[in-house]
Amino acid sequence: MRQIAIYGKGGIGKSTTTQNTVAGLASLGKKVMIVGCDPKADSTRLMLHAKAQATVMDLVRELGTVEDLELGDVLKVGYGDVKCVESGGPEPGVGCAGRGVITAINFLEENGAYTPDLDFVFYDVLGDVVCGGFAMPIREGKAEEIYIVCSGEMMAMYAANNIAKGILKYASSGKVRMGGLICNARKTDKEYELIEALAAKLGTQMIHFVPRDNQVQRAELRRMTVIEYSPEHPQANEYRELARKISENKMLVVPKPLSMDELEDLLMEFGIMEADDENVGKAEAAK
Repeated sequence: MRQIAIYGKGGIGKSTTTQNTVAGLASLGKKVMIVGCDPKADSTRLMLHAKAQATVMDLVRELGTVEDLELGDVLKVGYGDVKCVESGGPEPGVGCAGRGVITAINFLEENGAYTPDLDFVFYDVLGDVVCGGFAMPIREGKAEEIYIVCSGEMMAMYAANNIAKGILKYASSGKVRMGGLICNARKTDKEYELIEALAAKLGTQMIHFVPRDNQVQRAELRRMTVIEYSPEHPQANEYRELARKISENKMLVVPKPLSMDELEDLLMEFGIMEADDENVGKAEAAK
C-alpha cells in the first residue's frame, strides 16, 4: 500500500486534482482511499456526489467522544469503489484544525480502515501548511510519497518551494520523499517550461502538466470527476495519464529547496518578475 499526500497553495486545485487522479487510478483497477485533511471537508464531494460528508470531528462533537464512533459512520464508498473519509475540524475560530487530522488518522488506524486490499491512500492536505497537525501525514510516517500541485503563478511556486523545505525537514528523520510537481495549468506565460525548470532545480520532476479546461468546472457543478462525467473527453485522458504516471513512478527524492534569491532568479529568467516590474512602472506613471 502506497500512502501519498497532496500539498499545494490554497486554491490551486488540490482537491479537484486529487479526486480526478483517484478516479483515474480506480479506472486502472486500483483500490484507493481518500482521507480529506481540510476542515472544509471538500476532498471527497466529487467521489460521493455530495456537498460534504459527515466528518470525524463533526461526529466526535456530536457524540462527545471518539470511543463511541463507528467506522461506518465516517467511511463512505464513492465512485470507483473509492473509500472516502473527511477529518473535519473544530468550529470556526475555536481550537486547532490540525487536531482533526491527527484524531481522524488515529481513529482510522485503530478501527481497521487501512485494509490489506488497498493499493493507495491519498491524503488531501489543507493549503501549503506543513506544520502542526497538517504535517502529520508526513511527520508521523504515514505518507512517504508527496506530490505538490502548482502552476506558473508566482505564489504557487513560492508555496511549492516552501513545501519542499518541509519535506526536506522530515526526510532527514524518516522515509518521506517527493514524487514530483503536478502542474495544474493556469495558462501563464511559458508555464510548462517554467515548472519543468523549477522541478529540475528542486531535484525532482514535473510528473504531469494538466491543461486548463472548462470541462473540469462543468463536471464539478454536477459533483463529479471528469472521468465519470465525460469519460471520452480529452481532459479525462489527462487525469488517466497522471494516474498512470503516479502508479508507475519510481522517482522519489529528497528535494533541494531553492533560496529566495534562487527562486526569484528563476522567475526573472522566464521574464515573470520583469513583467511585474514593468506593470508596476506603468501603474506608477499613470498616477
